[in-house]
Amino acid sequence: MQILWKNKKIRYETKGKGLPVVLLHGYLESLEIWNDFADGLAERFRVISIDLPGHGKSDTLGEIHTMELLAGAVEQVLAHEKIEKAFLTGHSLGGYVTLAFVEKYAERLSGFCLFHSHPLADSEETKENRKREISLVKEGKKHLICQTNIPKAFAEDNQGKYKDDIERAIGIARETPDEGIIAMLRGMMQRTDRTGILEKPVVPGLWILGEKDQYIPYEKMRLAVYPGELIQVSPLKNSGHMGFIEEKENSLQIMTRFLNTLPHA
Repeated sequence: MQILWKNKKIRYETKGKGLPVVLLHGYLESLEIWNDFADGLAERFRVISIDLPGHGKSDTLGEIHTMELLAGAVEQVLAHEKIEKAFLTGHSLGGYVTLAFVEKYAERLSGFCLFHSHPLADSEETKENRKREISLVKEGKKHLICQTNIPKAFAEDNQGKYKDDIERAIGIARETPDEGIIAMLRGMMQRTDRTGILEKPVVPGLWILGEKDQYIPYEKMRLAVYPGELIQVSPLKNSGHMGFIEEKENSLQIMTRFLNTLPHA
């Protein structure tokens, strides 16, 4: 399925019935990364998986994809599907978009989930890493980013077990358009600190973190952010950055229990 927004194509898929749950993928991913997890959720909920602009089969919107712009694209999909309120789940980059959505459209949410994501702005070191990746893409070396970043997303002791999933994720990453990667990297570099959304939440939130995450260290996040009463923090002991694959059943149980506490769940 798709909509046109700003004369560009935004692709999405829907399955299941019930409380609407939106899944937003991460950097170098597409909605296909959620396939198995989405199938599990769709047994009880209406699941909408979206290709963020510049990734998957959605068009690139411009030279910079700010998180606010991407949140606007998500809102347009909800409007097209006539969804008044949804539960928004964002993996990594998708979590940054989720927080921008909470900031702009809180009234459209029954709640949200940050899945291996965080509310902090980029550090100077992270910005420099993103600039290096932009340079590699421009030099035609995107494959180097894919082959390095994707395996690291899995816990070191899970990389053998999930070899096929890693290869599939690398394949998705290599299909991501160069201009989409660059626009997304530029947007992530510009995003603001949204710690306040977790510390003083206006809607219920679930924060899932991997204790073996090499990108978003669990202990660092717990020291940097003090979630408010409406936020449930749920660590995954045996996951890196891909808990919906590395601990799929556990992740489904955590999300389902949380979703069942929401009104009209």
